[in-house]
Amino acid sequence: MKVEVWAIGKTSEQYLETGMAIFEKRLKNYLPFSLLILPNAKLKTGTPLLLKAEESKIVLSRLNPDDYLILLDERGKQHSSMSLARWMEQRLASSHRRMVFLIGGAFGFSDVLYERANEQWSLSQLTFSHQMVRLFLLEQLYRAMTILKNEPYHNE
Repeated sequence: MKVEVWAIGKTSEQYLETGMAIFEKRLKNYLPFSLLILPNAKLKTGTPLLLKAEESKIVLSRLNPDDYLILLDERGKQHSSMSLARWMEQRLASSHRRMVFLIGGAFGFSDVLYERANEQWSLSQLTFSHQMVRLFLLEQLYRAMTILKNEPYHNE
């Protein structure tokens, strides 16, 4: 199964880009992986509701019907690193061809994406910028893969 992380909008901080590149490279040693940065909605003016609707159109145009979609959302399920590793092991053995983790823009997701999603995850009860979540998610996916391979990255 291919694993992809999709994020809406460019990252404005170089330190985040550097960290993301490190974990993207590491993840590719464990599974078919890619990071895709989707464009922001091109609205000159608009409410958060309109922006979310436009971002949804961009996402839905790239999704396949059989993709397994996980939204990174503050109201989603939380995992420990160990439970995430077990979850990854089960999902990677499933019949889906592609697993997509979606990190939304500053205003989150439209109702259409919530309805399409297979799951919602939260990385923490704390609030992080959508740009920082990219780095945190990549690191946690890498950590899960090292746990599954019994490699010395995670200390428990």
